[in-house]
Amino acid sequence: MEGAFSFGRNMNNRQNEAKAERIQQRLDAGIVSVHFPEVAGIVISMIYNKKGIQSLLRTLNFYPSSAAFFRVDCLNNNCVDGGFDLTQVVTAMIGNRKEAAKGELSCEGNGLSANHSVIVYEVAIQYA
Repeated sequence: MEGAFSFGRNMNNRQNEAKAERIQQRLDAGIVSVHFPEVAGIVISMIYNKKGIQSLLRTLNFYPSSAAFFRVDCLNNNCVDGGFDLTQVVTAMIGNRKEAAKGELSCEGNGLSANHSVIVYEVAIQYA
């Protein structure tokens, strides 16, 4: 029984460390208006698909005062280092002054089955 308790405690420690790291990354990212002064707003709509559960719809709104952090955590409780990084999608769109894009990303997590979570996303950017 001690082994199971120890495993759970180690998993909680890793999850807490990962959460603290994400908070620091969000702070380090700066704000949208500093990195992208030409952007008035960004909307990321996604459908989160996890094996074994119903799909979830999620929408993220970014304003000029928002953190320029475009990474979304994986919703799988057993996935510690996973998530979906939309930074390249958003920065490429802004670089090309594109207003809309669609795509699909798999979770970047380690140690779980391949493609345990996927998002189908749409990004809309409004320029100032």
